[in-house]
Amino acid sequence: QVQLVESGGGLVQAGGSLRLDCAASGRAFSTAAMGWFRQAPGKEREFVATITWSGGSTDYADSVKGRFTISRDNAKNTVYLQMNSLKPEDTAVYYCAARRYGRGSRALNDYDYWGQGTQVTVSS
Repeated sequence: QVQLVESGGGLVQAGGSLRLDCAASGRAFSTAAMGWFRQAPGKEREFVATITWSGGSTDYADSVKGRFTISRDNAKNTVYLQMNSLKPEDTAVYYCAARRYGRGSRALNDYDYWGQGTQVTVSS
């Protein structure tokens, strides 16, 4: 069992930065692939980034590649999403997710546990 709690969202101007944290409870975290997803009003939830359990491999959506960085600290049971050069179109609720088995994935249905989400708003 893994419980996830996101934090770090807020309001930022275009071009600014935010770091999202996802704190996990449960022993399964250190072996779980982790992902970040987002959902804007009126849109479907979409993939943002994912990282393997070891942190050795990452994958990003084209829309955030070069601007966002996913990382994790298994000793702290935390996964991070550093977001730079933010754009108004990055405005969404951001969710972290854990996948018990397998590598990181872009597919929502591959993930077993989800956090409650944190709001990120980017003003122009």
